[in-house]
Amino acid sequence: MQNLQKILSSRIKERSTLLKISLKSLLETCGMNRNFIYDLEHKGSFPSCDKLLKIATTLNCSVDYLLGRTDNPNINK
Repeated sequence: MQNLQKILSSRIKERSTLLKISLKSLLETCGMNRNFIYDLEHKGSFPSCDKLLKIATTLNCSVDYLLGRTDNPNINK
């Protein structure tokens, strides 16, 4: 499970940088604690499904991309 948290935090950071969205802004938009990334990387926490979906929607990518199940960030429509 710890590897999944590393993938998730890495993909969130990469996608935020690509879209020029600060992590602070992303977390505020998604209604999440400002320590979310730290907690994910160091405390083994994991977001709920609805929060994960909010992050993916804000970053305009699929949840599967954030979880490392695909390298294609595009959302299938």
